[in-house]
Amino acid sequence: MAGVLPFDDRDGFIWFDGTLLPWRDAKVHVLTHGLHYGSCVFEGERVYGGKVFKLTEHSERLVKSGEILGMKVPYSAAEIDAATDATIKANGIVDGYVRPVAWRGSEMMGVAAQANRIHVAIAVWSWPSYWSPEARMRGIRLNISEWKRPHPETAPTSSKAAGLYMICTISKHKAEGLGFEDSLMLDWRGQVAEATGANIFFVYDGELHTPTPDCFLNGITRQTVIELAKKRGIKVVERAIFPEEMAKATECFLTGTAAEVTPVREIGPYAFTPGDISQRLIADYEALVRA
Repeated sequence: MAGVLPFDDRDGFIWFDGTLLPWRDAKVHVLTHGLHYGSCVFEGERVYGGKVFKLTEHSERLVKSGEILGMKVPYSAAEIDAATDATIKANGIVDGYVRPVAWRGSEMMGVAAQANRIHVAIAVWSWPSYWSPEARMRGIRLNISEWKRPHPETAPTSSKAAGLYMICTISKHKAEGLGFEDSLMLDWRGQVAEATGANIFFVYDGELHTPTPDCFLNGITRQTVIELAKKRGIKVVERAIFPEEMAKATECFLTGTAAEVTPVREIGPYAFTPGDISQRLIADYEALVRA
């Protein structure tokens, strides 16, 4: 895409297996196991004013995701926290995005790879807010994906594993090709699950309803917004939500590291009006991450 700086050709530093390397030197071999067999976990984090919001929770989840895939991440959450702070400082990031990633290396090439080294890297880059306040409150449009979130007995759905995002990329590409900003994914039961990279909430009669995260990530931003809503005295209901129930929702928004709190105005045939609850939670979230 013209004008876009490629991610393999930038100035700066990436923390790679314990060392800060020049950005362009942080490379892996084409026969790395993580590329061929999906043995890779990652995190997405935001830097606000030079500090990562809920850094330790993200580092702990990276280690846990590795455990779920049978990968022992060779650094503790505390060590990953320290490495993240060092990488942010080395790159002079004030407001930005952090991508920690752990993967199996190239020692063995095959489904079984018990001898492969587990590598860890942390990259950071500048990333200001997606939206102006006015643009955010207009809301975004989603279609409904043909791909379904899998049953937790068919995939490691409680991990933030790279392979789980394959259907998200397919879904989002199709949505954007049709003029939408994102895509809503149902689960294998036909219930509302999440968007391609963010959790979802609906407002019914002043209450906040959100799908139970039993086959997708219980996002850190999701948990934060639930806490903020409860502090405001807003009742939060976690339950199974079927697509036809969206017809009665008055507001809808997404939550995630990248999305923060993003109102939705349309999902397929269903329309919503971004309103007071969305606006209050956007303001509360912004105040919290900047505190």
